[in-house]
Amino acid sequence: MIPLPMASVRPFLLFILACVPAAAAPPPLLDEMFQDHAVLQRDRPIPVWGEAAPGEALTISLNGISAHAVADAKGHWRAQLPSMPAGGPYGLTARTRSGAEQSIGDVLVGDVWLCSGQSNMELPVENSLNAAREIAASANDQIRVLTVAHSISPTPLEHFQRPVAWAAAAPVTIRDFSAACFYFARDLQKSIHVPMGLIHASWGGSRIEPWMSDAALRAVGGYDKSLDLLEIYAGDPRAGNERMGAAWESWWRSHAPPGSTPWRTVAQGNWLEVPEPMRDWKTWGVARLANHDGMVWFRRAATLNKAQAAGDARLSIGAIDEVDETWVNGRPLANSFGYGTERTYIVPKGWLQAGENTIVINVLSTWDAGGMYGPPEHMALHFADGSSVPLSRHWRYQFVPESMGFPPRAPWESVSGLTSIYNAMIAPLLPYGLRGVLWYQGESNTGDAGDYQALLMGLMADWRGRFGFDLPFLIVELPNFGTPNPIAAPSTWAELREAQRRAVAADKNAALAVTIDLGEAQELHPPNKQAVGARLARAARHLVYGEPISPSGPEVHAAHFNGRKILVSFDDVEGQLVAYGSLRPIGFELCGESAESCRFADAELAGKEVVLEGGNLPASRVRFCWGDAPLCNLYDKSGLPAGPFEIAIEPAPH
Repeated sequence: MIPLPMASVRPFLLFILACVPAAAAPPPLLDEMFQDHAVLQRDRPIPVWGEAAPGEALTISLNGISAHAVADAKGHWRAQLPSMPAGGPYGLTARTRSGAEQSIGDVLVGDVWLCSGQSNMELPVENSLNAAREIAASANDQIRVLTVAHSISPTPLEHFQRPVAWAAAAPVTIRDFSAACFYFARDLQKSIHVPMGLIHASWGGSRIEPWMSDAALRAVGGYDKSLDLLEIYAGDPRAGNERMGAAWESWWRSHAPPGSTPWRTVAQGNWLEVPEPMRDWKTWGVARLANHDGMVWFRRAATLNKAQAAGDARLSIGAIDEVDETWVNGRPLANSFGYGTERTYIVPKGWLQAGENTIVINVLSTWDAGGMYGPPEHMALHFADGSSVPLSRHWRYQFVPESMGFPPRAPWESVSGLTSIYNAMIAPLLPYGLRGVLWYQGESNTGDAGDYQALLMGLMADWRGRFGFDLPFLIVELPNFGTPNPIAAPSTWAELREAQRRAVAADKNAALAVTIDLGEAQELHPPNKQAVGARLARAARHLVYGEPISPSGPEVHAAHFNGRKILVSFDDVEGQLVAYGSLRPIGFELCGESAESCRFADAELAGKEVVLEGGNLPASRVRFCWGDAPLCNLYDKSGLPAGPFEIAIEPAPH
């Protein structure tokens, strides 16, 4: 054997080592919530959990304090460390008896807040006022942030579908983080000098129902049938879609002219050509579609040979905004939701036939753009043999008047479904220690505000039970939005605000942050999130930390008759009531029993009361600041506004 020179040996050995597969990293023992830079809740027993081999004994250590656990038959373990004061950074270690170990570092103990809701909670710092300056000054090692990515599931999950990570506040981590959540913590730290952990889990456009568990929705009532359908879908999506299609068809028959069944294989009525290329129907140049928020039917035939029709097929219909109910040869195939997201469905074997096949799609759009978008190359039927039939052209449509209303929604939808967001974005957090919850949501529920009080109360009770603690809730009341109304008129936004106010008033561990003066006329997402954060921080200082300040400006206490006048009294008034820009407060209404009986009333200040002129017309209620975008000028010396309300007028006190 000829020896190799040393100069040749080293590269050869490096080559051999490179060819040896690296040992797989051991699976983590700690749940994904426990990572470097995490914040754990102070002054309360600290739950820690994870996974190990079934029956494995573990020791969990934090700052020299230990707890023990044993993994159950499924490999799950949970330990509880004793409460600790604010401090850190510490190391957290999980070690098994057999020698496996996982350690994380830079762990702080402080106050942890869950920030949730829809788009106004989701709005990032980079879209808030003075964003460049705020981002540049955002570095703060005592604020740590974690964002939960959008995801849904028909059943509760133990782990997130996409990775999560804790990080210290800095320009790179705060730029895309929730502005209201970050500004809240930043303002709160001016008074409460402890580390803050911020968990952001929100989704633009989401209703409240998908944030609630199955049990919570059943407790509220009225959701059993849809939840039963969701349970079927979770076990068998095909069966769930067939049930949904049947419910959809039943709804259509009860609302459409007799005999109307556009999804059938035989075309009915007048079907017009869809302008090409496929795009937002508001851009077609068709007058009745230019501002149409509602439904449109789409229809197309596809001719297949015998081989193509023999097996499964993949139906790609491109991007759709926002809901589609899709039929193939008269059979309901699928129902899904998305803002311009692409749809691809599997057509089961036996559904297709040699010769002509019919694809019918009803598209519902409730806001902004709507329809089938393509692109053309993404619209086709694909078959197992590699062949395909293009579907990009020759679609026809039928207009559906908005007077038809909206069809039933599939309970497995994301932002408009039931419990799906809770299952994927909240359930995996359990039972992480929290100080409280910030909730900024309601815009998507303004269409049925009458149900919102019960739903919000149900959500608060639900999350408290799930996290195992009487969590404080800080609720952001909806801001003004839209055009001021010159007359007293109904308002779904005002009704939603009243539902929020009443839910908080009935809850001893909730507070309201009034923002009726922070909105912008035509901006659904007002950028002044600094003020929102400051008001949330003030509410926390009152409710959570016991500071002797009002949670959010003057709060109505009662209204009663005093002769022909009505006295409206307020609590939590700092100094006395103040009318900005006028000698008198404006925005008060007196109402009789009917919804149409409200009229504006003259008012004047009297210390911590407002005196209304009753006039000669009967009145049983007082409304204030009622409307989508009311003009309100009643404040107190703190500079905070009195919030909107509706309250019954009581008899004069004896």
